[in-house]
Amino acid sequence: MFTKLLLTTGFVVGLGITSAAAQSCGGLYTVKRGDTLSQIADTQYKDARKWSVIYSNNLKAIGENPNAIRVGAKYNLSCIGGLPLGLEGGAQIVQAVAEPEVATTTTTAPNARRISILTGDAYAPFTDRGLLNGGLITDLVDTAMKANSDVSEYSINWSNDWVSHLDQLLPNNLVDMSFPWIKPDCVALPDHERCRFVYSEPMFEMLMLLFTNKSNPMKFTQDSDALGKTFCRPQGYTTHIFEKGGRDWIKDGKITLKQPGSLKECFDMLLDGSVDAVALNEFTGRGEIKKLDIVDKVEVIATRPLSIEGLHVIAYKENPEADELISIVNASLEKIKRSGAYQKVIDAQMTEIWKDF
Repeated sequence: MFTKLLLTTGFVVGLGITSAAAQSCGGLYTVKRGDTLSQIADTQYKDARKWSVIYSNNLKAIGENPNAIRVGAKYNLSCIGGLPLGLEGGAQIVQAVAEPEVATTTTTAPNARRISILTGDAYAPFTDRGLLNGGLITDLVDTAMKANSDVSEYSINWSNDWVSHLDQLLPNNLVDMSFPWIKPDCVALPDHERCRFVYSEPMFEMLMLLFTNKSNPMKFTQDSDALGKTFCRPQGYTTHIFEKGGRDWIKDGKITLKQPGSLKECFDMLLDGSVDAVALNEFTGRGEIKKLDIVDKVEVIATRPLSIEGLHVIAYKENPEADELISIVNASLEKIKRSGAYQKVIDAQMTEIWKDF
């Protein structure tokens, strides 16, 4: 039975929704000759920047190169802000309106499993109590756990000391699982500190993109284009994206990496020519350039992502229940994907996220 000490730093689970409006939206788009993801985004969403949304939604079908789309292929387009309309397979979408937080997240049942899951704030748009339903990943985890009839009792708790998740709370079994975490290459880097954990299937896959100066743009269509370049990624941000898959860009001195203390400093370096590109997930990057009011000076390299990274739920390997816990998450995730509940969360969250861009 899963019985653990639960943190009391506050939690966001069991957020209700009410029906505000319904419309037919989203669906399958059939690629035509001459299409690009940016063109499809422009015609369907009235926003060419949303090429990345289409790409993320269809990663398995498109592959690593976002330009390698095939005429006749059918791609799933999320409903974002009421668009696109009139596509094959469009669904009646109920817009979610968040209700106030509730003080309980569990049901009571004899011999119920009691699973405690930990996350933290200030990781927009993925987790933060100020976001819709606690953020994209919180919403997905909550939806998945609710859908699993084998889980009668669970809670999602918050601790903003992210380091303590890995160093204290999980190893000491004070919580069962934590999210969202990027999985390192534990085959190539078996001693990496995050390889002490068992990882779920990715709850969501995000694009790591390169942000470049519009007045002196960098080209990135293949890895060799990065050699000899200077990149910026702030202190505390994982750097395995430059090493994975045998790249070894940092290890072998193939690139120069600058790591200042803030995102702003990275973009200052980009605009003064000190670096060729800033490497960030697309949401953090787009949010920062808007915040700094430099949208007209910085562009996203759309030819290719730097990498594709999953965001996972983790459990401590030495916890004897770790494999079972992660199996529960994986089964719950698969269930909401089959039912369509996963896509509904993605649609609602993407609508909210792109309002800020």
